[in-house]
Amino acid sequence: MKSLLIAACAALASFGTHAQTGNWPVKPVRFIVPFTPGGGNDTIARLVGQKLTAVIGQQVVIDNRAGAGGTIGAEAAARSAPDGYTMFLAGVATHGINPNLRAKLPYDPVRDFEPVSLIASAPLIIVVHPSLPVRTVKDLIALAKSKPGAVTYASNGAGGSSHMAVELFDMMTGTKMLHVPYKGLSPALTDLISGQVQVMFSSAVAMLPQVKSGRLRAVALTGASRSPALPNLPTVAESGVPGYETGSWYGVVMPANTPRPVVQRLATEIAAIARSAEVKERLVEDAAIPVGSTPEEFGAFIRRELGRWGKVVKQGKITVE
Repeated sequence: MKSLLIAACAALASFGTHAQTGNWPVKPVRFIVPFTPGGGNDTIARLVGQKLTAVIGQQVVIDNRAGAGGTIGAEAAARSAPDGYTMFLAGVATHGINPNLRAKLPYDPVRDFEPVSLIASAPLIIVVHPSLPVRTVKDLIALAKSKPGAVTYASNGAGGSSHMAVELFDMMTGTKMLHVPYKGLSPALTDLISGQVQVMFSSAVAMLPQVKSGRLRAVALTGASRSPALPNLPTVAESGVPGYETGSWYGVVMPANTPRPVVQRLATEIAAIARSAEVKERLVEDAAIPVGSTPEEFGAFIRRELGRWGKVVKQGKITVE
């Protein structure tokens, strides 16, 4: 009798979940972005959010929660109800670097989230203020070695992809540049354009408009190959630092235990959006590479990133205050 009662309760619970997810969504969906408006993460999120709104019939509302290298936004997402109405824009900082760099992280990148889909990846672009006598990677290395600790570089936060890209560069080239962390991309970009800082390794999505306008000079890309958006711009590896490769990536995750039908539906829709002709063209123009993965593929990708950045942090003995 007791076993029949347990089975009946389980069936009822299952029916309730399916009834809820069968009508999903019945209200707006929040899309938490762990960085300030205007950067590469925000640009990707708004592009996908706009397309997703049209597909699911409910507004996808962008919620920028910047701070602590993405940790504030990630914690907010991890603690949200797993009801299918919170998405989070995961990236290399929140799901690759921070878990290896910060001892007391208020979330677990694997246990606290359901992978949905990897939207795209993108190399970083090394940019300098036009007043700096640097046009190539070799120029940058020579200048940094001639003035150890004097060449300043901006990042959008300690422990973020732009910070770690320079740490990796310094480690592989024997240079040492001075880190100037900012609370987000916008203030970092403002000071870089005005010449208050000299160098930045940042998202090509965010930097291309500044390069095309002449406000900043592009030096190299950090990816494995050149980009169709900047065919004449070499990679760091082909510029004399073999094996150097890093970049940003953008993917959607949801709080752990979000109903599987919602995760699968969103994965299918987001993958289709990423691979659509219009979005693909827009991403490629911004030097990004469209992906559109399954939840399983994205989960495996996150685990590989955790391992890769763990080795870099350990080898470079990198810490953040």
